[in-house]
Amino acid sequence: MYRNTPVQFVFHDVTITVNMPTRTDLMQELRRRFSAQDGFALATVNLDHLVKMQSSQGFTRTYAAQDMVVADGWPIVALSRLARKPVELMPGSDMVLPLCRLAAEVGTPVGFFGSTQEALEAARDALRTKVPSLNVALILSPPMGFDPDGEAALKVLHQLTDKGIGLCFVALGAPKQEAFAARGRQVAPTVGFASIGAGLDFLSGRQHRAPKVVRRIGMEWLWRALSSPRRLVPRYAKCFAILPRQLMGAMQQRRN
Repeated sequence: MYRNTPVQFVFHDVTITVNMPTRTDLMQELRRRFSAQDGFALATVNLDHLVKMQSSQGFTRTYAAQDMVVADGWPIVALSRLARKPVELMPGSDMVLPLCRLAAEVGTPVGFFGSTQEALEAARDALRTKVPSLNVALILSPPMGFDPDGEAALKVLHQLTDKGIGLCFVALGAPKQEAFAARGRQVAPTVGFASIGAGLDFLSGRQHRAPKVVRRIGMEWLWRALSSPRRLVPRYAKCFAILPRQLMGAMQQRRN
């Protein structure tokens, strides 16, 4: 299936593989799974996720349980190129619309889970203007303190199955969204879970992305940091701190 050996990241002796290097690979695999009613968990790895993996063996194992992993962020793409195992940039926010178009094309019901009810309804309305045939069969906003391993999560997973949801966008933020998706693979095996962070909030207008020109030159992280410095500057500082180790890992893969 893959045109090149996937780029990998190793934490706590667990290997995380970016196993969907191109959009073509991803869409082909999703189409196959939708047709077979075979569920999945799709994660979008970025530097912040690598930081979390470095400090949490549990999150690393949760990430390893995802069926498909794509590159979210230019640093991941740059590391893959350094390793001579290039992957395409596929931010979760950019994947919502093409995944909805594919779901509508094959007749797969879609669900939204996360964020707020108001944001989910606005995102649903925005998507229906772009994909009129999209069947959004369920939208759910979790209560405060939602635990992906708790009883409330189990009830949501049963609702997704009962509604025949084939694609559920999970907008809880890491690590909760990936943990919920991993549990869903066990409890709701016919549901596909796509962890997309703030993707639905962007569609609803609740949050705003960087201008396209800023994204095109790979500086969305700087635009976001300047927009919310108190919250994001410490996060990005941790991301930069792990880069030396990741650069060494990429060079090792390149030599191998």
